[in-house]
Amino acid sequence: MKLTRRNLLKKSGQLAGALALSLKGFNFFDWSAEAQEAEIEKAPTLCNTCGTQCGAWAYVKNGRVWKVEGHEEDGRSQGKLCARSHGGLRWVYDSDRIKEPLKRVGEEEFEPISWDQALDEIAEKLQDILHEYGPRTVGFGHYPRSTGTFYGERFMHALGVSTVCTHNTSCNAARNAGFINSMGGVPDADLANSKYVLMIGRNHGGGIRTDQMKKVSKALAGDTKIVCVDPRQNDIAKLADEWLPIVPGTDLALVLAISNYIIEEGLYDEEFVEEHAIGFEDYADNISRISPDWAEQITDIPADKIKEIAEELGGNRPQAIVHPSWGGAFGAVYANSDETARAVSCLNALLGNINQEGGLIFHPTPELGELDSDKHPAPEVPDTRRADGVGVMGEFPLAGDHGLPHYLMEKAKEGTFKSMFIRHHNPVRNFPDYDHMAEGFKSLELSVVFEINMTETAILADYILPECSFMEREEMISAVGGPKASIGMRTEVIPKVYEETKSFDEIIVELAERLDIGEYFNFTLDDLNEALLEPYDISLEEFKEKGSMLVDLEPPIGETDLNTRSGDFEFYSEVYEHAGRSAVVGWQPPAVGMNIEEDEFRFITGKEGFHSHTATANIPSLAQITKDYDTNRLWINSSVAEEMGIEDGDKVKVESSLAAREVRVKVTERIHPGTVFMPSGYGNRTPYYEKSQEIDTLNPNDLVPYRTSNISGHAMRQEALVTLEKV
Repeated sequence: MKLTRRNLLKKSGQLAGALALSLKGFNFFDWSAEAQEAEIEKAPTLCNTCGTQCGAWAYVKNGRVWKVEGHEEDGRSQGKLCARSHGGLRWVYDSDRIKEPLKRVGEEEFEPISWDQALDEIAEKLQDILHEYGPRTVGFGHYPRSTGTFYGERFMHALGVSTVCTHNTSCNAARNAGFINSMGGVPDADLANSKYVLMIGRNHGGGIRTDQMKKVSKALAGDTKIVCVDPRQNDIAKLADEWLPIVPGTDLALVLAISNYIIEEGLYDEEFVEEHAIGFEDYADNISRISPDWAEQITDIPADKIKEIAEELGGNRPQAIVHPSWGGAFGAVYANSDETARAVSCLNALLGNINQEGGLIFHPTPELGELDSDKHPAPEVPDTRRADGVGVMGEFPLAGDHGLPHYLMEKAKEGTFKSMFIRHHNPVRNFPDYDHMAEGFKSLELSVVFEINMTETAILADYILPECSFMEREEMISAVGGPKASIGMRTEVIPKVYEETKSFDEIIVELAERLDIGEYFNFTLDDLNEALLEPYDISLEEFKEKGSMLVDLEPPIGETDLNTRSGDFEFYSEVYEHAGRSAVVGWQPPAVGMNIEEDEFRFITGKEGFHSHTATANIPSLAQITKDYDTNRLWINSSVAEEMGIEDGDKVKVESSLAAREVRVKVTERIHPGTVFMPSGYGNRTPYYEKSQEIDTLNPNDLVPYRTSNISGHAMRQEALVTLEKV
C-alpha cells in the first residue's frame, strides 16, 4: 500500500475500530484497579528532546513511561528538567511515528518495505554511486552526539567518505571559529562567581539548559551585575540589571568600541597581555579609530553608556565576563558573526579573565576509554577533499569539521553531490531558504533518513529507516565537561513500541555487512561501552543501573597555556592570515548593510524555552503552551505599530526579498523600533504534523535568503530585511 497522509489516517481509523471490537466484555474498572496497584519501575536514561541530552530518571508503570525527572548525578540536568523533556515523552507513543522502513514511490508518497529490501537496495545504489562518482559525492549529516558520531563517521570513513556534517552552521559555527582561533577553544562562563557580566544576544531562558540556568539564577540572586544587549528584551534581559536594545548586526561595533576605550584608559590587564598574548600592538592599532561616539551612530547605544560598560568591565576584572554565548548575536547569524566572536574573545583577554574564578574557565571533560585497535581496527580517516569545501583554500578554510549542509544542497543542484545520509537532523526545515534546501535534497540520486517522525527532510527522502525512540534503545556512554563533569548513557527503559524499528547502531552494522566493511564493526554496543568505562571502577551492568555519574575534576584555575598554535592568546592570528583573512579583528557591517529604507525592518529570530527548533511544535502539551500564551506572533515596537495603524493581534503581511507570509503581531515596547522578531520553532511544512498545523504562523527560514559566510561557512540566519503591511 502506498503510504500517504490520507490513507495513514484511514488505516489508523480501521485499527481503532478493530480495537473497539476486541474490548467487548472488557471491564475498565477492574483493569483500572489493577493498573493503579502496579509497581513503578525507575530507570536512568538521557533525554532526547533537544541536543543537550540531560540525564534523567524515567518512571515506568504498566509497561508505559509516564514521567521523567532530572538525574542528580548528571552534569547538565543536575536534578532538573525543562518543559521539553516532559513533553518529549509523547514522541514515544506518537501514532504517526515511522513504524517500518519506507521507500519513496511518488511525491511525498511511500510504500512500506522489509528491512532486507531497504538495506539491500540502499547498499546497491550507494555502491553504484561510489563506483561511478567517487566518495567525494557522498556525505553524512547528523546532530553530533555520541552514538551518531561514532557509528556514522566510522561507517563513512570505511567507505572513504570525508564529508561529515552537523547542524553547527545554523547554530554556533561562527562563535566557535572566532574563539578557537584566538584562545584555542570555547570556555565556560563562571557566572555564579562573576561580579559583572555582559551578555550579547544570549538568552538562557530561550535556549535553555538547566545547569546554565542554575548559574544564571545564582548570579541574579547575588551581587553580580548583568547587562543584556539584545534588540529584543529576551527572557534573561527581563530579569537583568539593564537591557540595552541594539541595532541587529552591530554588536561588533559595540565590542570594538568598548575594547578600544579599555585600552585607551589603561583598564586592561597589562600583565596578562604582555606575558600570555601575542599581537596586541597590531590589534590595538587596528581598532584605535573605533570610538564610543562612532559606535553610538552604528548601534543606537549612547557613547556614555559604552564608556560606562568599559569602565565597569575593567573595574571588575578578572571577575568580569563578556559571555561567550552559544548562538545569540554571533553564533551563526550575520555576515560579521565570525568577527564579532573574535572581538568578544579579544575583549575577554583584555580583562585577563581566562581560567580565573568568576571569568572564563576551560573545564576539562572526563576521559573515556577506547576499543582495542588490534581486535577492533578502525578505518583510516580519508584525506580526500571534502565536497563542502571545508578546509579548502579559496572556499571555507576556517569552517572547522562541522561541515556545511546548506552549501552541499547547492552542490546537489549543480549535480556534483550525489548522496546524503541524515540522522537526528532536519536540515531542510532548519536552514534558511526552504526551497533551496528542498530542491537540493530532491536533486540527490540517493537520500536516506534515519528518523522516528516524518520531518520535512524525511518526506523528501528516497528511503526512511525507522529508529526506535530514545526510551527504547541503549546508546554509547558520553562525557560532559563543565563545573560538574559527568559521564552518562541512554539505557533501554521500555521494550520497542513498534517491533520493526531499530537502533542506529544496529542499522549501520547491517548496512556495513552488505557493503563489505563489516570488519570495522566486529563488536557489540556492550563491548564498546565496556571499553569506554575502562578508566572507571565500575562495571557496565552497574553503570546501566546508575545511568549518570559525576566525575571530580580539578578546574584549571590560573592555567595560562592555551590550545593555540603559539600557546598564548592570539590577538594576531596567523591562521586567519594564512587563510587570506585579516590577521586582526576589525569592523565589518552586516550583509544587509547599515542604510535601510524607511519602511524596512531588520528581521531577527530566537528560541523559546518550551520548544526545540521545529522538532517539538507537534507535541500536544508543548503546542498547548504556545496556544495558551499566544507566543506564535511577530513582535513589533508599539510606537511603530501606532504609526502604521496596527493593533495587538492584527494580521500583517511580512515580505522579504525571498518570500511573503502572513502572521499575527505582538505589539510591545520590548523590541528595538527598527526590528521585528519571530520565534523560530514554528511553521512546519510536513503534512504529518497535525498539531503544529493548528498554529497559524510562519517560520523565519522562509524569509531569510540562502547565504554562506566565507570564513566559518555559517548560514547567516538573520540577514534579512522585511516590510510590513496590515492585512
